[in-house]
Amino acid sequence: MTKILVSAPYMLPVIDRFRSQLENAGLTVELADVNERLSENELLGLLDDIDGIICGDDALTDRVMEQAPLLRVISKWGTGIDSIDQNAARRRGIRVCNTPNAFTDSVADTALGYMLLFARQLTLSDQDIRNGQWVKRPVVALRECTLGIIGLGNIGLAVAQRAQSFGMSTVGTDVDDQALQSSSVFGVQGCSMHELLRTSDYITLHCDLNPSSFHLMDKDNLALMKPSAYLINTARGPMVEERALVSALERKAIAGAALDVFENEPLPLESRLREFPNCLFAPHNANGSPFSAEKVHTNTIANLLTGLAEVPPRSR
Repeated sequence: MTKILVSAPYMLPVIDRFRSQLENAGLTVELADVNERLSENELLGLLDDIDGIICGDDALTDRVMEQAPLLRVISKWGTGIDSIDQNAARRRGIRVCNTPNAFTDSVADTALGYMLLFARQLTLSDQDIRNGQWVKRPVVALRECTLGIIGLGNIGLAVAQRAQSFGMSTVGTDVDDQALQSSSVFGVQGCSMHELLRTSDYITLHCDLNPSSFHLMDKDNLALMKPSAYLINTARGPMVEERALVSALERKAIAGAALDVFENEPLPLESRLREFPNCLFAPHNANGSPFSAEKVHTNTIANLLTGLAEVPPRSR
């Protein structure tokens, strides 16, 4: 008997649509009780007799895999696989699958949307009217602004393309020289991280989460930003050191921030970030798109079935 666990929050509500396909392939389907993601401790003991998992951003660590002797396929719902210990999976012959570039348009739209909200002060103006105030806040056109993109992969380039339509000046940086060259098509001028932080009015993060990007926006890098600049993070929460961001907002060292992702999700009720009206939030939903979600549903199932067919079962 081949058993799979479904723990991806986006897949759980629709899993019945795919249940017959999975059962016809000889699989027994188990569902996890999960809100946003499963921690390492929550996963321990769940995978004892599981051959494959359809996961979200669960902490599939070396320790978890050590206690999952039958596991041979991890099919990630979505693109980012930074929560999976890929070295540990490789050592154990566990196949890791995902859907690259699944949410390029929706995430790029979200980043551009935040720029418009800040440039035109739309959220604060709405609050003013609701509070009985008639305040004409200082606003700018995006054409008057410089955008800095950190990470010029598919999403970063899609943001650059949208910014080009608004007439923005755009600078970018990436560890991949080829990505920098490709970005010139959309008017991106390559520069150093220091120069990007120093000159940009909007800074948007679109790189992978890895040891070099963890807490990329720390006290030192936030200090390089202009007091009139905004930070946008629709990538991964730990790229921004939230304690340093709170300090920067408190000192008015930057103008504001927009965060779709956080170091701890859901955002804790006691987080001081909640104190700042110039800090906009969303619940890790920049990827929201019915078309993209459907593509990921079907591809995640296909990845799982292909992996289970090609990776030999472990001895029980």
